[in-house]
Amino acid sequence: MSIIKEPAGKARATMPAAAPAAAAPAPAARRTRFADYVWAVTRISLGWVFLWAFLDKTFGLGFATPAENAWLEGGSPTTGYLANAPTGPFQSFYNGLAGAAWADWLFMIGLLAVGVALILGIGVRIAAAAGVLMLVLMWTAVLPPANNPFMDDHLIYAMVLIGLAAVNAGAVIGLGKWWADTALVRRFPILR
Repeated sequence: MSIIKEPAGKARATMPAAAPAAAAPAPAARRTRFADYVWAVTRISLGWVFLWAFLDKTFGLGFATPAENAWLEGGSPTTGYLANAPTGPFQSFYNGLAGAAWADWLFMIGLLAVGVALILGIGVRIAAAAGVLMLVLMWTAVLPPANNPFMDDHLIYAMVLIGLAAVNAGAVIGLGKWWADTALVRRFPILR
């Protein structure tokens, strides 16, 4: 309780003001929090796209790769796409890579690494850069795209990967915060 003097010299007692109630988050903060979760779910989903491609090609799970063409059965993960899909100005270049062991290994390591990094939320910047490179290469293999003068799903996925890296999407529903606090990442922030 405090005493306040009125102008005429009279004093009156006042009660202390009640503490303000905890305010609800501002609409912009709620939108930001919602967007963080949307980006996190998008990161995990796109990570699964990459990881699933690796698993299907490795084990021949029968979705895009029949069991007899599995990498573990001696099949080549790049042959189907690079021997049959390429069109346009780079067709002969990509046809020449089809089935090359080094191309198979690079492709499969890329699928696995990008998929795992995105799902876990660690190394999202590097994973995004590698994923963008892979997707743009796949896009150039089919120029011009069949259904549009230049745009296709490879470029859309590439833009999503850039967005994931830009918003630090690994920090929500992932190990990104822990990863960013490691000595290695503090020393080399590009690994974030």
